[in-house]
Amino acid sequence: MASEKVNQPKVAGSDPRHRSIMLRQMLHEAGKYARNDIETIQDSRARVLFEVTAEVLGGLTKAFRDYEENNEPAWK
Repeated sequence: MASEKVNQPKVAGSDPRHRSIMLRQMLHEAGKYARNDIETIQDSRARVLFEVTAEVLGGLTKAFRDYEENNEPAWK
C-alpha cells in the first residue's frame, strides 16, 4: 500500500478534513501494526483477530480518504 501522506488535499485547520486526515493516518498506522504482527503470533485465533482488525482498519482508511477527496457519492 502506498504511503498515506501522498496526494493529501491541502486543507485549513478549521476544515473537518484536517481532522479526517489525522485520524486516517492513525488508522492506517494501526492497520500496518496489526498486519505486521500476524506473522509473529502463534495463536491461530489471535492471528484471525489481527487479520480482521487490519482489514477493518483498511476499510475505514479508504472511507476517510474517499471523504477527503469527495470521491464517494454518499459524501456529496
